[in-house]
Amino acid sequence: MTKRAFVIGSGPNGLTAAIVLARAGMRVTVLEAQPTIGGGLRSAELTLPGFTHDVCSAVHPLALSSPVLRSFPLREHGLEWIHSPSPLAHPLDGGECVLVDRSIQSTAAGLGSDGPLYSRLTTPLAARWPDLMEDVLAPPHWPMHPLPFARFGMLAPWPATTSARTLFRNKEARAMFAGMAAHSFLPLEAPASGAFGWILALSAHAVGWPIARGGSQRIADALVSYLQSLGGEVVANRRVESLDELSSDALIFCDISPRQLMHIGASRLPRWYLRKLKNYRYGPGVFKIDWALNAPVPWRNSDCAAAATVHVGGTLQEIAEAERAPGQGVCHERPFMLLAQPSLFDRSRAPAGKHTAWAYCHVPNGSTEDMTARIEKQIERFAPGFAATILARHTMNTAQMEERNANLIGGDINGGASDIGQLFLRPSAGMYRTPARNVFLCSASTPPGGGVHGMCGYHAALQAIAN
Repeated sequence: MTKRAFVIGSGPNGLTAAIVLARAGMRVTVLEAQPTIGGGLRSAELTLPGFTHDVCSAVHPLALSSPVLRSFPLREHGLEWIHSPSPLAHPLDGGECVLVDRSIQSTAAGLGSDGPLYSRLTTPLAARWPDLMEDVLAPPHWPMHPLPFARFGMLAPWPATTSARTLFRNKEARAMFAGMAAHSFLPLEAPASGAFGWILALSAHAVGWPIARGGSQRIADALVSYLQSLGGEVVANRRVESLDELSSDALIFCDISPRQLMHIGASRLPRWYLRKLKNYRYGPGVFKIDWALNAPVPWRNSDCAAAATVHVGGTLQEIAEAERAPGQGVCHERPFMLLAQPSLFDRSRAPAGKHTAWAYCHVPNGSTEDMTARIEKQIERFAPGFAATILARHTMNTAQMEERNANLIGGDINGGASDIGQLFLRPSAGMYRTPARNVFLCSASTPPGGGVHGMCGYHAALQAIAN
């Protein structure tokens, strides 16, 4: 008899787990509480009719780096990737701009005297990117590819500030690396924060930082289409309030946060494990703005228009100060932010002659402070006249982010703090396994953590299949 499986939550990890289980011959149903499928992969008309905005995730280097997502025929199910000429731009005061190009040599040329060292560090790792990702996007294990993993291991343990100041002499390279490392949601003085910087920099050269034509929702739609072609089922508007609603004989995969698992699993999980879930720590939240624009963002340096992603925040010192603040319970006056401008490269995102942009900054977990003025002031610093291009805006504080996606506890889009204490064995030493029979956790609160890569769902499904 075909084994029955349920997946609670339709984010990229839940859909990946469902596909892996369906490919193993199981009968799979995905249950999603929201009316639309996708978790962090949703798109919607948040501002004005005809303007498509990504509700959460917008740019996807880890999707192209993921061993499991690369194995899915998503192009056959309607997914098309778009690459901007350069993956990333990082403007600085005075009209300067650091461009991170697909070419390591081109990027190094823009880093002045730091270029040769940058090239020596990144070239061998980018060349072995698929091998490195097999090891990095996995739970703790003996490395399958020891040489690239050892090379990466020499760079990974250090705080981003230490790496930037030790390896680089110029403000351009230091600022660029700080912006990459800020994706970690950690203070840049934290151990291993530099690892995130290297992963993001290397991915720009190895696979690029693409956007999905039509919006990130198209990734979820392609995953659903592929799952349905395998016989799987997806049910929206189906909230699970207790695991007891589902058969104890079925496999149950939870693409949800530890806090939600604590709620719906109280009748099946022992007290010691519920305490583990209760003590799981969440990281900073985000304040996010989507804009409908009557023109492209008027960057002072036109090179910024070559990239779908722009890091806005200035120098290493400025970014480090901004990223230290959320952990201290402070919303910084000059926040560092990630900005995406997809309509420059995907004309389906806005009416003719119009544009969209998207940005978020890090704030204390659960903060309801309005960061609109501070974010737009930072953009004006590098793009004077930006305010005049705004037709409409849509803002979300941490509570509103969580309202749209219950996994985003306190606005944490990373599935929990990714410091050393929770980087590897999260949310407990069992990782994907829970003490309850047939119940697995497969969200970003398990290794390897946040990002659109599906590997949390993949590893959880493999463990269940191996039983």
